Amino acid sequence: MLYLVTYDLVKPKQDYEELYEAIKQCSSQWWHYLDSTWIIVADMEIGTCVDKIRSVMDDDDKLLIVNITEASYNGWLPSKAWEWIKAN
Repeated sequence: MLYLVTYDLVKPKQDYEELYEAIKQCSSQWWHYLDSTWIIVADMEIGTCVDKIRSVMDDDDKLLIVNITEASYNGWLPSKAWEWIKAN
């Protein structure tokens, strides 16, 4: 499944490394060209992925994960980004 993962971390100067590792643990492949936005090829159900990522976030942080496996898409991104999206 292909998930769109987007988040807001409320505290300034957050350490993103633990968050990035949690997102990567949900996926076999990932795309991260926009701040606070990832597209991942998921290795787990969406609820499990939410739980894994939320476990490294603060209570006031925000998280949205959407299954975009069969969604239409369009936008303004570098060609490298579109190549990854089309391939996955």
